[in-house]
Amino acid sequence: MELTKKGNSQLLSKLATSDQHGENSPYFDGWKAYDRDPFHPTNNPNGVIQMGLAENQLSHDLIEEWIKKNPEASISSSEGVHAFKNIALFQDYHGLPEFRKAVARFMGKARGGRVRFDPERIVMSGGATGANETIMFCLADPGDGFLVPSPYYPGFNRDLRWRTGVQLVPVMCQSSNNFKITKEALEEAYRNAQDCNIKVKGVILSNPSNPLGTTMDRATLRSLVSFINQKQIHLVCDEIYAATVFRSPEFISISEVVEEMECINLDLIHVVYSMSKDMGLPGFRVGIVYSYNDAVVNCARKMSSFGLVSSQTQHLLASMLSDEEFTDRFLSENAKRLASRHDSFTKGLNEVGIGCLESNAGLYCWMDLRQLLKEATFEGEMGLWRVIVDEVKLNVSPGSSFNCNEPGWFRVCFANMGDHTLEIALGRIRMFVGKFKSVAVNKSWQRNLKLSFSSQTAVVAASSPHIMSPHSPLLRAKN
Repeated sequence: MELTKKGNSQLLSKLATSDQHGENSPYFDGWKAYDRDPFHPTNNPNGVIQMGLAENQLSHDLIEEWIKKNPEASISSSEGVHAFKNIALFQDYHGLPEFRKAVARFMGKARGGRVRFDPERIVMSGGATGANETIMFCLADPGDGFLVPSPYYPGFNRDLRWRTGVQLVPVMCQSSNNFKITKEALEEAYRNAQDCNIKVKGVILSNPSNPLGTTMDRATLRSLVSFINQKQIHLVCDEIYAATVFRSPEFISISEVVEEMECINLDLIHVVYSMSKDMGLPGFRVGIVYSYNDAVVNCARKMSSFGLVSSQTQHLLASMLSDEEFTDRFLSENAKRLASRHDSFTKGLNEVGIGCLESNAGLYCWMDLRQLLKEATFEGEMGLWRVIVDEVKLNVSPGSSFNCNEPGWFRVCFANMGDHTLEIALGRIRMFVGKFKSVAVNKSWQRNLKLSFSSQTAVVAASSPHIMSPHSPLLRAKN
């Protein structure tokens, strides 16, 4: 066996034999725990409930309704088969013109109509994963660095680093100011990178934030633009959750901010977008690079040959996103459903004394479990996480996997399941916290928290409809 492993390492590339993909992170370990023992209300009521998947399943009925009313939008229907030949033949990697126009209009609408996007700057990619990697290939060389405010999405380690060789330099944000980005933290991270002889090429961030579920205010965005403009480095804003904002303050796009500011080098500004979160269509693999830099647009478009969106998908979405009445209704109703789900979930947590960072966007909460830590260390956080995954049977994601510098925070997703599954999850949390409180005086409490859900969860699940908890192959692990 050792000879085989050694032989493989010599035969394969450094990329193929490296461990930089990030799959060994606790973030992905939780997915594997779910895959081994997936919850089902009747077939496996004691299985792991997937709360680590940031997926929006709350408004699929609206899309299904539109598809039924518009069969001509699909080349697979008798009403739309007349377009089959044109769509099935080779398409230029610029993308269908009607698709780019529809995406540009939808991006503007998702940002409150306060900014317009040029269809000629729309570049396709295979999901936001591909879009983020493409922008890194365009902006940085192996060994160069990008500053990224923490906590940040664990998949960035894969998307931004694995194949590009780019280094990520954390900008440490603190819970004392709700993890807001400060000029001081940016400057400190920049100095740290220079001290390590890392050439900083830019700042990349997600807004709305994954995992915080917060949006950046105008002053913070202006400060960021001033910072990168002064340093003459790039700013990449991952805005894939733009239309998941469900209450005030409203979302402010970086595109809106740079239009207001003077003496800004627009060649440094880039936006990443997708249909995965706002429309709940991660399986469609629609990623978008939007850059104000002509050279980046041209380069990214050439690179898009390696991860195009299928013409069939473009054709369908061009029709759907061009339906102004539908998109207006979808965005409004989806925001209402997200607000309702967020409120019901956080209320359930509050009832047992668990708080979350105040948020107004996203498909998840940033849950504060510091009070449940055996010790205020990352070892304590991992011990608690193992109990939650192995015994409580909930796949939540530990803050350390998001590079959070304070132990005890966890991201928990609430939009990827039905109401009944969510109630079962809350029931497990109630039992867990109740058990914790009853043995809190025992220093070895973690060994005593082996909860048995064999009877309790079966009773709750029996009243639930046959809704499968979401499937979670690792390739779907985007944001």
